[in-house]
Amino acid sequence: MQDIHTIDLSAFIHDHTNITAFRLIDPNQANVRNAARGWTYAKITPGSVATVPDELVITTEQALFYDGVMILAKALRNSDVSDLHPVRVSCEDDLSWAQGRSLIDQIAQTELRGLSGRLKFDENRTRTDFHLDIVQILANGPQEVGTWNITHGALITWNYTEHVMRVAASIRNRTLRAITVIEEPYVMLKEDFLHRIGNDRYEGYAVELMDMIALEVGFNYTLEHKDMSHGIPDPKTQEWSGLIRELIDKRADLAVGGITISYNREQVVDFTKPFMHLGISILYRKPDKKPPDLFSFLHPLSPDVWMYMVTAYVAVSITIFVLARFSPYEWYNPHPCNEDGDVVENQFTICNSLWFTVGSLMQQGSDIAPRAVSTRVAAGCWWFFTLIMISSYTANLAAFLTVERMKLPIESAEDLSKQTEIKYGCYYGGATYNFFKDSKLPIYKRMWEFMSQDQANFVKTGKAGINRVKTEKYAYLMETPSLEYTIYRDCDLTQIGSLLDSKGFGIATPQNSPYRDEISKAILKLQESSELQVLKDRWWKEKNIKNGEKCEVSKPQDQASELGLANVGGVFVILLAGLALSFAVAILEFVWKARKSASNFREPVSTEMLRALRFAVRLHGSSKKPVVRPSQDTLEHPSNYEASNSTTVPLGKGKYLM
Repeated sequence: MQDIHTIDLSAFIHDHTNITAFRLIDPNQANVRNAARGWTYAKITPGSVATVPDELVITTEQALFYDGVMILAKALRNSDVSDLHPVRVSCEDDLSWAQGRSLIDQIAQTELRGLSGRLKFDENRTRTDFHLDIVQILANGPQEVGTWNITHGALITWNYTEHVMRVAASIRNRTLRAITVIEEPYVMLKEDFLHRIGNDRYEGYAVELMDMIALEVGFNYTLEHKDMSHGIPDPKTQEWSGLIRELIDKRADLAVGGITISYNREQVVDFTKPFMHLGISILYRKPDKKPPDLFSFLHPLSPDVWMYMVTAYVAVSITIFVLARFSPYEWYNPHPCNEDGDVVENQFTICNSLWFTVGSLMQQGSDIAPRAVSTRVAAGCWWFFTLIMISSYTANLAAFLTVERMKLPIESAEDLSKQTEIKYGCYYGGATYNFFKDSKLPIYKRMWEFMSQDQANFVKTGKAGINRVKTEKYAYLMETPSLEYTIYRDCDLTQIGSLLDSKGFGIATPQNSPYRDEISKAILKLQESSELQVLKDRWWKEKNIKNGEKCEVSKPQDQASELGLANVGGVFVILLAGLALSFAVAILEFVWKARKSASNFREPVSTEMLRALRFAVRLHGSSKKPVVRPSQDTLEHPSNYEASNSTTVPLGKGKYLM
């Protein structure tokens, strides 16, 4: 066992290893240093040339031996030395020194402040009332962080705030070793990198991010790319590879790039706060554009709605025709200047009724207008119906003309999992791979089973997956930052569906790295000032665009869909209710006019109603009726009039409508 102050711990300080130890003596105390200096001088032979080392080291064993001699000398001084008679004794026989016990008792009663602290013994002659220093290896070397004694136990006197300040101060002007892999758009080699040295060889999002963090925290860094992956564990040995292995072996201080924060990686390295949030989505090839449909103007409404509209048009036309024949107020004198005319007309023939309704439907109107309340109610409901239907059709037609409808074979992960024609996979061993492997959701488990059946579904690089999407019937499951970067530059590719999960990219460090917290603070500050978003927009939407033409990328959204009966069914209900109301009003008009005519002819109401009803149901009859005037004899004997004119109904004063 060695004393901590006698060991060279510089290598552990640099690697930030967590070492905590107990010590009995403090080598920096004056009495310890004086004792060490005295021993050094005592070793110098008089007349010889010798140097005294700057660092005087004394071990715990030496200090205890020194304290033992000193307390023995003090005990002897306190006792009557003349009474002591030393004898030769041996540990191999039973012979003992008779005065030895009294000397031990004298030592136990003696107290002394020695190199190892206060020397005091209890009734069992056991040393008591001493303390140990708790020492921890910090950035500036071994530091006392607390004490331990038999009464109170451990007492930590270390100030964490001061420690954080010391760590922050220690990182300033320090040069950290950062490693990465070449991966667009995070880290890329410049075109003339062979003529450059150091960090100037690289460009990319992660490079600029590191420059901003280094400027904010105040450190320097050297960046080196490795021809390896981010890191995956070996299925058998669980040994990590890639950048994660480099951090575990303390061959780097930081690993930067598109490194996903995951549970497995957090077990062996530490991560800063995420500088980018992301998820998994599907990259697929856009379908070929179809030629415009000749009858695309019919798409805004579903076939059912078109059928119901035609049915409603015919039904309303017939309804207005029937109402017009029933209602006596739709029969009018075609020659209003000749009040004694012999003929009245009805403008709503079957052809005119069809023309009136189609004119309203086309928003053009017609020269025919309803006269009776019943026909006006029916016409008003039809106009309301056409107003809603034409407005809905116009609005949805605009959406169909502005939104390019491309029929994709898959529209979500669920669609992908239900088919086998389109192959799909992900980057082998990456975070997406582990997500599907460990997922408990039925859809993702089904997708994993399909992918794992054939190892050809997985790819070794992201570019290989993108090329397979462009050349095969293959969907590539990848993280959204790389997906967005790809579809901004390749207009033949698109994103399918929404995100399957949520996670983040972070900067990896060895476990217990003192730099992690300072870098995390810098990332949070850059996020709050929107500098990270500006940096992403520059590298995703502006940098490395071929021919300067950026593909238009929109968020996944629902395309315009045709209106079904569920969308406009309420308008049909209002139309039916209006037609029912118009029939009720027509019946009231019919009964009211029949009562009035019966009163003029002095005959029963039922007879007059039956006469008018017989004429109204003659749908094949003429739209004109002759008008006759009853004689005085007819007024006095209405039965004679009924026998000779069975189809007349009264119209106005003294006029009768056939």
